[in-house]
Amino acid sequence: MSASAPTAPQQAGSPSALPPEWADDERMAFLFSAFKLNREVNCTDWDGKMNFWAPLIVSCCRRRGAVSVTLQELSESFRRNGTVPLGLPTVVQDMIRRGKLQKESEFAALVDPGWLSWGVGLLLVKPLKWTLTTVLGSNRVPPEEPYVVTELVKEKASELLRVYRSSPAAERTLLPFQELRGMAAHICPDETTLCLALLQLQREKQVTVAVHEGEKIVKFTQAGQTRVSPVGEVDLGIYQLQRSERLLEERVEALAQEAERCREEARTLLGQGKKTQALRCLRARKRVEKRADSLHAQLETVQGILERIANSHTDRLVVQAYQAGVSALKLSLKDVTVERAENLVDQIQELCDAQDEVNQTLAGLDISTGGDTDELEAELRSILEDATPDSPPPLPEVPTKPLPSNLASPGLKPSSSTLKSTPALEAAQ
Repeated sequence: MSASAPTAPQQAGSPSALPPEWADDERMAFLFSAFKLNREVNCTDWDGKMNFWAPLIVSCCRRRGAVSVTLQELSESFRRNGTVPLGLPTVVQDMIRRGKLQKESEFAALVDPGWLSWGVGLLLVKPLKWTLTTVLGSNRVPPEEPYVVTELVKEKASELLRVYRSSPAAERTLLPFQELRGMAAHICPDETTLCLALLQLQREKQVTVAVHEGEKIVKFTQAGQTRVSPVGEVDLGIYQLQRSERLLEERVEALAQEAERCREEARTLLGQGKKTQALRCLRARKRVEKRADSLHAQLETVQGILERIANSHTDRLVVQAYQAGVSALKLSLKDVTVERAENLVDQIQELCDAQDEVNQTLAGLDISTGGDTDELEAELRSILEDATPDSPPPLPEVPTKPLPSNLASPGLKPSSSTLKSTPALEAAQ
């Protein structure tokens, strides 16, 4: 381990984002050394270096917000203690072979052969220098040759498409290139990055780019489309109307401000006693308002045309939906006819009538025998009698004669109630 603090990459981001090996002098001395001429000499060392530098190059470009990089930029970014990695050219060649890097010129030419007509800032190396290097077959990586990081350009393209679709500009079919550049400034820091992202979207059939009257215009896929359609005459006509609408709105707003300025100036001059000059300002205000009214009428006409075009698109979608519905309904009712439906209803009614007759027949069948009925009723009465609880035993009769004197207890005298009841008992007898 080194006691001195190593120099961090100048553009790779914060030191905390560097791999842990960056502080190990012994480890970094190995990683900064050149590759062997043949991987088979030591596969472990070769793969160890490659697995360290390739992801670091991608992460470095991602933190910078760039999708392309040159060997010279990488060397300066990974400079450590005054030294640069000697194996970076080999890493770049290996990433090109695996498709992780691609020459910027080849990337653009494979997507759109006419990219030079609109791709500003794409070619950072002179075409002649690149052509000579390719023809001679040199394996040396030119230090100023820009390479596209395919993983990052796909990420930028996806983010650019998301930003467009979530913006109010998504309602328009065509978009000026400069307006798109301002909209995507937080995603694509420079024009080259924006052009490469558009080229990737063009490769994915999500964007097409054209030049109209010297102005670059971009067309994105619209809602419900899987791929973008070419720029047609209708698109250009709508684009012209939308551009005229914006110009008229800006002009009307400027005239309104000018009319208000003339009014305030007239008020100031009138306060200063300069009546003639104040009247002149008011006349100028009237002329400005007249021009503004004329432009406003033109603006309303353009807006009306655009509204009708939008409604026509909606009407076309409705008609297409109706047509699809009618086709689906015809297909679903292909084998259904009135005669067939009536026949089925008759069959169902016949089956229901037959079932009712069967049920009535089964309900009238009596499978009981009359001989056993009397015996069953007698047995039922017997069961009911057995289930009736027994009556309480009879109470003894009330005595009618007085008890004999010899049975009376000695010392006891009959009660008054007993004496009173005796005549009554005798009378009863």
